[in-house]
Amino acid sequence: MRWAVEDGWTLTQRYLAQLARRPARLAGVVAFPILMVLIFAYLLGGGMSVPGGGSYREFLMPGMFAMTMAFGLSGTMIAVVDDTGKGVTDRFRSLPMAPSAVFTGRVAADLVNASLALAVLVGCGLAVGWRPHGSVGETLAALGLLLLLRVALVWVGIYLGLLTSDPSMVTLAQTLEFPFGFLSGAFVATSTMPVWLGTVAEWNPLSSTVTAARVLFGNPGAAGTSWVSAHAVPMAVVWPLVLLAVFVPLSVRRYRRLGN
Repeated sequence: MRWAVEDGWTLTQRYLAQLARRPARLAGVVAFPILMVLIFAYLLGGGMSVPGGGSYREFLMPGMFAMTMAFGLSGTMIAVVDDTGKGVTDRFRSLPMAPSAVFTGRVAADLVNASLALAVLVGCGLAVGWRPHGSVGETLAALGLLLLLRVALVWVGIYLGLLTSDPSMVTLAQTLEFPFGFLSGAFVATSTMPVWLGTVAEWNPLSSTVTAARVLFGNPGAAGTSWVSAHAVPMAVVWPLVLLAVFVPLSVRRYRRLGN
């Protein structure tokens, strides 16, 4: 265990050092969500209504927090494909190191990255008029659920990155992030969609985290009539755990079989 922790910390430092040497990538991770907030808050928000009333900006921000967490999938996939293409992953497999360190280092470094991006986005939300109205504990719980979703999607990105060495697949994953995000309750209430589409959107794992965050932050638009919406907080825990249960074993298996 000590060996695994030490090796994991070493690789965490490696990934963080890479991030520090590429400030443009970090700036992009932070700048794009801020741009999205400004577009929806000031350009598109005037035409949006919140079921039950309330500020659209307060409705919007939990969705933007969740979307920023979802971007971890393609970001992780890019990094894994890059390491695999350069032979770094094969080098790690040949070294006398704990195999788990490759994964724990990647996840830990991404959590630091995600926490920084989330903190900046919270500041942006406060600047445009968003406010959390829940208690300190509820606010921290909402942020914890957002980071839990990020961890689960990072494992999805790890598996997809190990599954392919074709950079064009990364572009495909980035393209699919937007339908995944928009087909949810992140930007508009699912009740405004056609019934069948609203049902699909409500069962999107992203919607459960978004709705749970609205409930815990005390923001408008959290009410829902479906079972999954009414149980958004526990489902915001269940969905990431299901994703972890599926993609952690798949990633480990794929890593062990690389080169075969």
